Amino acid sequence: MSCHSSTTRMFQDQLKEKVRPLIDLIDEMRYLGIEKQLNLPAIVVVGDQSSGKSSVLEALSGVALPRGTGIVTRCPLLLQLCYEKHNVWKAEISYREQIYEFTEPSKVVNYVEEAQNDLAGKGDGICEELITLKIKSKTVCDLTLIDLPGIARVAVKGQPEDIGEKIKGLILNYIKRKETIILVVVPCNVDIATTEALQMAQQVDVEGTRTLAILTKPDLIDPGAERIILDIVQNRTIPLNLGYVIVKCRGQKQIDENMSIIDAIEDEKEFFKRHLHFSSLEEKTTIINLSKKLTVTLVEHIKKSLPEMSEKIKKLLGDVRNKLNKLKHEPALDPSEKRKHLIKVITEFIEKINQLSNGDIITEENLFVLMRKDYKQWMGILTNSIENYQKHVQEVAAEYDKTHRGSELPGFSNYNVFRQVAQKLLGELVNPAMMTVHTVREMVQKQFDILSKDCFEGYPFLQQFSKRNIESIQDQQSQMAMGRIKEQFEMEMLVYTQDEIFNIQNKLDSETTDYTEQDKRTNYPELLKAYYEIVVQRMGDQVPMLIYYFILKEGAKNVCSEMLSLLYEDDIDKILQEDSYIEINRVKLKAQLECLLHANEKLNNL
Repeated sequence: MSCHSSTTRMFQDQLKEKVRPLIDLIDEMRYLGIEKQLNLPAIVVVGDQSSGKSSVLEALSGVALPRGTGIVTRCPLLLQLCYEKHNVWKAEISYREQIYEFTEPSKVVNYVEEAQNDLAGKGDGICEELITLKIKSKTVCDLTLIDLPGIARVAVKGQPEDIGEKIKGLILNYIKRKETIILVVVPCNVDIATTEALQMAQQVDVEGTRTLAILTKPDLIDPGAERIILDIVQNRTIPLNLGYVIVKCRGQKQIDENMSIIDAIEDEKEFFKRHLHFSSLEEKTTIINLSKKLTVTLVEHIKKSLPEMSEKIKKLLGDVRNKLNKLKHEPALDPSEKRKHLIKVITEFIEKINQLSNGDIITEENLFVLMRKDYKQWMGILTNSIENYQKHVQEVAAEYDKTHRGSELPGFSNYNVFRQVAQKLLGELVNPAMMTVHTVREMVQKQFDILSKDCFEGYPFLQQFSKRNIESIQDQQSQMAMGRIKEQFEMEMLVYTQDEIFNIQNKLDSETTDYTEQDKRTNYPELLKAYYEIVVQRMGDQVPMLIYYFILKEGAKNVCSEMLSLLYEDDIDKILQEDSYIEINRVKLKAQLECLLHANEKLNNL
């Protein structure tokens, strides 16, 4: 808008010291990308198509904006107006990663249209990405507005059928925030109660505490309808806390006649000054009064939001610092420092994997609790085999009597039967023992991988190297464990124990067992049970001990040895190469931290 009058300039000069820091603070936070976390105070401009929204923004900014039929604003446009008393006109438009600076007001339309085409494509489609247009001039007021696409009811050729719903969804995303002031633009020559823009505002601002309405096109009011407009402006029809302002901007005829925006503002002043009904409204008319009201309203709104913003910023600062701490330290540049860092990283991993193998709880799941569950299952299998020994005795004895018995009476089997029963029972335990090796190996490898991922987070080479070696070493160690366990079973097939141990176990079983008369004829069942319980005790310990030793202890030792070998490598840069996302994220978080610290300092000063 042209704030060229001495009154407006005086107003801007008086407010500059108080207003500019507040508005700059909000604009800077928005620019640095923390708007979504803070829900920054903003004035959002909404209106139906052809409501005069673009004309109002032109008058406020002092520059022509895209015009036409259909959807003209196809992306949210953040309009930052900065009053500079002694500054020549200059502007900057930015979106995505692109920034363009220019000094010709006439280029605004082209730059905005190009930006919209880049973001939303050529045609009439819309996009939710923001375009920022910053204007510095001595003829604007300190003010920031967000212009949204006009509400469309019917899709035109080239638009998706649901264009109307998409636009409403975009508008609601902005106006539903309690930090947003809703600037509704409504033509004077329509029934205000039926305008969709005002109805949407009433849905999210039921009390009307943050809605301000602009009435446009007063020169198109039907004769006799002026009283209706007066009632609306006087807040008698649909009450709004922020009230109404009526303005008259350039019409199409005046644009065609090349009337400048400055001349249009002078024309507007004369229109209201001469108007029979509206001349008494004073501060409720003209673009100049609207700009003052918007600036004061925005500043007051920002002030009210400051305490909550301060709390949110402090919380965000804590969150950002925590995220930075989790990204590990930045890699050093000096070669000797890099090697020291590598030693530190690998040493931390070795310490943790040794702690894990010694039984310390350093991961979410307790490895030894998990292993004990499997060892308990293994012991249960052994115990069940003892309980079924009588059945095996009878089966083997019957088979012996049938095919091998000579002149001896039934039940007087020889030592071969005893050994066959023990061997058969042992043979049935080999597969369960191998399954125990397999399940524990998977547990250990999973825990080692978790440690690797945690200790080498952000270092892809170290992660891949450790993961590859963990899997390879676990393959080797599990094969060694299974080999030793099979050897143990082969030794058990010899059916041997010290006489003293066997006699002690046999005596214990005889004292606690009540045998039948037939059993008393031969102590074969109790002898078998006594020996087999010795086997169970041996295997119940040996299998877990071999698994623990080869898969966990030796596995951890060998992994540590492989990781230490990296310390003798020359290409430290390759080993400590960070994930690209870590570096990008660190830079982003540092910038965000700097921004938040800056914003926090400004808030404290204010």
